[in-house]
Amino acid sequence: MNAQFETWVVAAAAVGIFGILIGSFANVVIYRVPAGVSIATPPSACPHCGNRIKPYDNIPVISWLLLGGKCRTCAEPISKRYPLVELTTGVAFAAVAAWWLVQGGAWTGPAESLRPQASDPLTAAIVGILVLIAFLYLAAISVILAIIDLDTHTLPNRIVLPSYLVVIVFFVAAAAVGGDWPALLRAGSGLVGLWLIYAILAFAYPGGMGFGDVKLAGVLGAYLGWLGWGSLLVGAFAAFLLGGLFALALVASRRANRKSGIPFGPWMLLGAWVGIFLGEPIWRGYLATFGLA
Repeated sequence: MNAQFETWVVAAAAVGIFGILIGSFANVVIYRVPAGVSIATPPSACPHCGNRIKPYDNIPVISWLLLGGKCRTCAEPISKRYPLVELTTGVAFAAVAAWWLVQGGAWTGPAESLRPQASDPLTAAIVGILVLIAFLYLAAISVILAIIDLDTHTLPNRIVLPSYLVVIVFFVAAAAVGGDWPALLRAGSGLVGLWLIYAILAFAYPGGMGFGDVKLAGVLGAYLGWLGWGSLLVGAFAAFLLGGLFALALVASRRANRKSGIPFGPWMLLGAWVGIFLGEPIWRGYLATFGLA
């Protein structure tokens, strides 16, 4: 391996470890937000005996393994979901960091908005960090919202609505520092456009689309639009394709029928990540197929 690649691996791994720590907090959010309680207080406690979890028993993944998946006090089992959420968030953070380093951090990728036009290295670095933080935030809420939607068939406002503020703050700052106003215009167009499409679907078919999906669509549209029109189109389409295939599989296996309610949030999020990671090359390949590239 060359030195640059080794540096990228170390950097992505470090971000992944940070993601595992964020995953520990994600577990708190997943449990407490649907219950309508504070995510700050009280401190974490065993759901069986109610005893507070000591700091040394609250180390992500490691404590669960050392305790054999049981509470130190009452020996009742602790769900495997906790370390799985932490690991999933860590992997997601590492994947985003690796993608950013290859496509954005090195300024060699296809997504124009990940390659600041500024000749000043410091300016380019600031823009890159702002964009990276924004997408790491999306990775964290993707894990949180997907699990909450699977559990409760809801996408809580307490998570979705503040995401609009995060999108606005980081993308406006990145555009202002780097002078990439076209990327900000695409992000705004993606936000409004995808929100409107989902709103129309929600009004046309109330039983099949919730307004939580509409609000999430605006957030995802902003992220996809920031990267490019190809990312936006592919990410939007992938959500319906993947969700539709999953629904057909459930119907074919008789685990659901045509009237069954299936959470669409996880498929919106998964489709968005398809658009983020693969949207631009897929779109260019599609255009080339028809001689339009």
